[in-house]
Amino acid sequence: NESKFPQSSTDLSCPVCHDVFKEPVVLSCSHSFCKGCLQTWWGGKQIQDCPVCKRRSSRSDPPCNLALKNLCKTFLLECDQRATAAGSDLDLCSLHFEKLKLFCLDHQQPVCLVCRDSKTHSNHRFTPIVEAAQDHREEIQKSLKALQEKVKQFKHVKGNCDQAAEHINLQARHTERLIQEQFKKFREFLREEEEARIAALREEEEQKSRRIKEQIEALSRETAALSDTIRAAEEELRAEDVTFMKNYKAAVKRVQQHPLLDELHLLPGALIDVAKHLGNLAFNIWDKLKKLVSYSPVILDPNTANPEFFLSEDLTSVTHGQRQRLPENPERIDYSRSVRGWEGFASGAHCWDVEVGDNSAWFVGVTEAAQRRGCIKFGFWQIEYYNDKYTTRLSGRPPAVLRVKRRLQRIRVHLDWNRGKLSLFDPDTSTHIHTFTHTFTDKLFPCIGTLNEAPLKVVPGKISVTWEYHS
Repeated sequence: NESKFPQSSTDLSCPVCHDVFKEPVVLSCSHSFCKGCLQTWWGGKQIQDCPVCKRRSSRSDPPCNLALKNLCKTFLLECDQRATAAGSDLDLCSLHFEKLKLFCLDHQQPVCLVCRDSKTHSNHRFTPIVEAAQDHREEIQKSLKALQEKVKQFKHVKGNCDQAAEHINLQARHTERLIQEQFKKFREFLREEEEARIAALREEEEQKSRRIKEQIEALSRETAALSDTIRAAEEELRAEDVTFMKNYKAAVKRVQQHPLLDELHLLPGALIDVAKHLGNLAFNIWDKLKKLVSYSPVILDPNTANPEFFLSEDLTSVTHGQRQRLPENPERIDYSRSVRGWEGFASGAHCWDVEVGDNSAWFVGVTEAAQRRGCIKFGFWQIEYYNDKYTTRLSGRPPAVLRVKRRLQRIRVHLDWNRGKLSLFDPDTSTHIHTFTHTFTDKLFPCIGTLNEAPLKVVPGKISVTWEYHS
C-alpha cells in the first residue's frame, strides 16, 4: 500500500483548498480542481480562468476527472484502514499516519510534522497541540461557565414560575371565596328585604281585607233589616183601610227608625297601596344596600406589596409582619417596604385620606410605576414619620424635616397631576402640611408603607345619591 501512494496526499490535493480532491473536474489546461472550489473561484468573475495557470477555460461546466476521483477514493479508503490498524484514528494524521503533534492556527486543525512542511500549510503558524488544547479547553470552560450560569438562572426562574403557578392557584381560590362571601351577603340582604316587603304587603292585605269584610257584613245586616221593614210596610199598605189606619202610627214609626243614609261608598284607603310597594322599588332597595357597601378611593394592589406586608381582605389597609414567600413578579418592589395602589393617574385631580393612627413608622405619597425588579430609579413624592419626626421623601433629594404641631392621625393626599402639585393636609384640623411641585410625565400611583404592626388604612369615601331632570 505504501508503494501505491509514494508521495502521500500532496499529489492528490486540490490547489485551491489544499485538501484531497472532492468531485474533481479537469480543465482544458489539464489542471484539476474540486468542483465546488472551482465554482467558488469563478463566482462573480466575467472570465472563467484556471486558478493555477490563468488560462481561460473553454467550458463553463468542465468534465469530471474520473481517474483522479477513483484514485482519491481509494486513497482515502486506504487511509481509514491504516488508521484502524494503528489502533486509533484520532492521534494519527489521516494523510501521513504520523503523530498529530502540532496545531495549525491558520486552518484551525491538528497536523503532523509532515503536514507542517507541506505546501498545504506553507507560511502557516503552528503551536504545540498540547498548548492549543489547553487554550481551547480554557475557551470552552469559559463558555461552559456562562452556560452553567444561564442554567442556574433558568432553574431559578423555573422555581419562581413554579411558585407563581402555585400562588396563582391560591390567589384564585382565595379571591373566589371572597367573591362568594360578598354575593352571599348581598343575596341574604335581598332575601331578607324581599321577605320584609312581602310581609308588609300581606299585612296590609290582611288589614284591608278584614276592614272590607267588616264593612260587607255591616251592609248585609243593614240590608236585611231594611228588607224586613219594607216587607212589613208593604203588607200594611195592602191591608183594609180601617186596619191600615189603626196600624198607621206603628208603620210610620218602623219606617222612620231606618232613616235614608247618605251615598254609600268604600272608605278612603280601602285598596292596596301598590305605588308604595312598587314605586322606585329597585332604587329604594339599592339605597338601603348602601349601608352594606363602602367605596374606597384607593384599592391597594397585592401584587406590588412588599413580602413583609399583609393586606386586608378588602385591600384597603396594610400591616407589617413576618416575611412571606411570594413570587418575584416584576411589579413587586421587595427592596422598598411599600405597596402601590391598583389604579394610577395620568391626568386630573384626585384625593384620598390615609388613617395612620398610632403607627410609629410610616410613609404616604405617590410613586411612578417600577416595571422591573431591582434598585432602579423612579420618581416618588412622600412624607414619612419615623423616630418621632416628619420628613419629606423625594427622589433624588435628601430628606427635609417638616414642622408639624400635633401628631397626625390621618393624612389627606391631594394630587393635581395637570398642575404638577401633590399637597398633603391634616383633615382633622384642615391644616396644610406640605406641597410638592413637579412636572409629571408618567402615571402616578398612590403608595404607602410601614414598619409597624399597627395598620395603615385608606379611609372609605362617603356614598351619596343625587338625581336630576333630563332636559
